[in-house]
Amino acid sequence: MSSSVVTISDASSARHAGKRVALCVSGGIAAYKAAEVLRELQRANCQVRVAMTKRACEFITPLTFRALSGEHVVVDDYAPDNPDPIAHITFSQTVDLFLVAPATANILAKFANGIADDFVTSTYLACTAPVLIAPAMNTTMWQHPATVRNLAQLRADGVYVVEPDAGEMACGTFGPGRLSDPERIVAAALDILNQAATRSLDESKRDLSGERILITAGATREEIDPVRFISNRSSGRMGFALAEAARARGADVTIVAGITTATAPAGIRLVRGASAEEMHDAVMNEISRASVFIAAAAVSDYRPVERAADKIKKSGAALTLTLEPTKDILADVAKRRHEGLLVVGFAAETDDVLRHAKDKMTRKQLDAIVANDVTQNGAGFDTETNIISLIAHDRDTHVELPLMSKLAVAHRILDEVARLRQSGRIYRLQEKE
Repeated sequence: MSSSVVTISDASSARHAGKRVALCVSGGIAAYKAAEVLRELQRANCQVRVAMTKRACEFITPLTFRALSGEHVVVDDYAPDNPDPIAHITFSQTVDLFLVAPATANILAKFANGIADDFVTSTYLACTAPVLIAPAMNTTMWQHPATVRNLAQLRADGVYVVEPDAGEMACGTFGPGRLSDPERIVAAALDILNQAATRSLDESKRDLSGERILITAGATREEIDPVRFISNRSSGRMGFALAEAARARGADVTIVAGITTATAPAGIRLVRGASAEEMHDAVMNEISRASVFIAAAAVSDYRPVERAADKIKKSGAALTLTLEPTKDILADVAKRRHEGLLVVGFAAETDDVLRHAKDKMTRKQLDAIVANDVTQNGAGFDTETNIISLIAHDRDTHVELPLMSKLAVAHRILDEVARLRQSGRIYRLQEKE
């Protein structure tokens, strides 16, 4: 397989031409970065209108955004210069995306609790478009239980979140809380706009109708004693996104999930398997009914040879654990595949990503593999976004995708599944002999 590359740009100007974005700016030191967010959206041919809280005006003036957008900037819809007397309705219900950057702890609290005491918060309650927030605040505020609670409520309400980066704050402290990079915020915004278009397309084509897709998700735990275990950072987000996308495209979906921190999609059959062996047994029990297997779980490669019956006490001396390999779920599925089963793997790597992924695909005789460098910002475990390369056994090129939400990544992976099924170029039983 050669090293040629196909690159797909997620920020295609033609794709987003005419998309209307409401950009709301709240009162934090990062407010000046909203101007860059606006410009990046405009470069993607989006139409942007801006609203600001009164406190935001203390950090950057409405004139700046008016000059950049060419539109009236709303701060107070009762102001004499406001050309639209019901701006909180027309501003929110005539846009394709409602974006708040930066979103302060105060704005998060108001959104989460339905408080509407200014233009931005009133507009949020009246909004019928998808909502994306990019929080920015002091590290202590970001980690405060009240903020954590408010974010959980907003996520439950369907709000998308671009989590802040870690770094040095304006106050001199270091930690998570800095507004994420404007390019990353815009990538998430464009991705949400793409999702809406994709969902409309999916509803009309449902190209995976008739497929029975079995997906693994999350991490496994290999117990050392009744208290401790070996595991990894996987949240289950990628596997759950695949399940959600596959269901939207007409597939019958089953998830075998290990330990997850993400919320499983409603209405999809879910089987639990906490350890690698339990997940292996669950997959083997389900695989005969599947037509597609996607191994998105992060399965532990090793487990302790012996599990201590009681908690191992701290003695001050070095502790040596003897580990043995766990069962290889993906390899066993590929070896025992029945006629017509399409098998897709994942390769989360930290170095020489494409070489390791291609080697894994060849060794295990997979139809395709999803490779990602988990050291990249915005990719890998427990993030809402991913950056992947798609490699298929039937072609010499690999496809590199930019930063996008895991749901959009899931749809792109399923595009590859649909292509392989339509082409008929899947591994046959005789190819393994």
